[in-house]
Amino acid sequence: MKITKLFKDFFESEKLGGLVLILCTLLSLTIANSTLGESYHHFWLTEFSGQSIEYWINDGLMTIFFLLIGLELEREIYQGELSNVKDALLPIFAALGGMFVPAAIFLFFNYGTATQSGAGIPMATDIAFALGILSLLGNKVPTSLKIFLTALAVIDDLGAILIIAIFYTKTLLWTNLFIALGIFVFLYVLGKYFKVKNLIPYLIGGVIMWYFMLNSGVHATITGVLLAFAIPFGNGGDKSTSYILQHFLHKPVAFIILPIFALANTAIVMSGNVSEILTQNYSLGIAFGLIIGKPLGIFLITFIAVKVGWCKLPSDLNWKSVLGVGFLGGIGFTMSIFITLLAFDNETIINNAKFIILLSSLMAGVIGFVFLKATLKDSHIEE
Repeated sequence: MKITKLFKDFFESEKLGGLVLILCTLLSLTIANSTLGESYHHFWLTEFSGQSIEYWINDGLMTIFFLLIGLELEREIYQGELSNVKDALLPIFAALGGMFVPAAIFLFFNYGTATQSGAGIPMATDIAFALGILSLLGNKVPTSLKIFLTALAVIDDLGAILIIAIFYTKTLLWTNLFIALGIFVFLYVLGKYFKVKNLIPYLIGGVIMWYFMLNSGVHATITGVLLAFAIPFGNGGDKSTSYILQHFLHKPVAFIILPIFALANTAIVMSGNVSEILTQNYSLGIAFGLIIGKPLGIFLITFIAVKVGWCKLPSDLNWKSVLGVGFLGGIGFTMSIFITLLAFDNETIINNAKFIILLSSLMAGVIGFVFLKATLKDSHIEE
């Protein structure tokens, strides 16, 4: 199976970015639980233009992360794993199983309680961490497994984005929303029918669209995905507008934006009774959702889809590999923390949920790595 240069760049940046994320998380946890902890926490709450630094990171910088996700999704649809319906169905079914089974497990523990709004937390997969762990296995990993995990995670993130837009929008200001969507339509027409390839109109329009989306009630990061699909894809070559922007964003997102997000959002103070935290309904929902629900959902729904003939497994993949990737899908981190901030208002619950997400993601990642290391053959050499 051939692999494009842009996919290689994406995989490499996500792989190294995952390792940087681990270091930033460890650094943030260490500082938060040191004598500098209080000052560190207050730093992220420092106001700038009427909002905290943490707010601008989560609502501003993360929009760029979602822009990159949107560009990658667009490329997958036009040229990648999702361009052929039969090939696309495998990661689509995997992603659906990996979203709905964890959500169902979370609701099993939390339905009818004040924390049921956290059902979206275990539905997400962190691309950077998941690909980072997979890359540690070196040339044992077949190319189709890398592409399968990437496509699965990208679709997964699209699902998370839709969940944010639909379920975590509390109040809508329709005028601002229609203005934002109107700008999107204008930019889309600009690229699709007027063939404008210069990035500047799209970037300026994107900033304006972001402002109105921010003030509409819909989470502003949705702007990133909309802008990605407005930017002309062309033939997808290295001279196309979409390619140029995607290639440019890889490293800033992997090595600046996501590490800053990790530093700002993993300042978790380890206090209180850990056993009490672990037995909370939302903790059980997150932990079982990520560690058990993810691999179970990904494996089970994919297995059923293949057996009934809706899609097929690539020749160099087997069911052990799919299960291993299922465990890596349980690494929620970035997206899970992001949804936690939208789902809960209580600071204690948010802090505890972040802790459970880190713990569960660590366990899922270790299980996935050990399982794949034991089951993948040594003969896979990247083509």
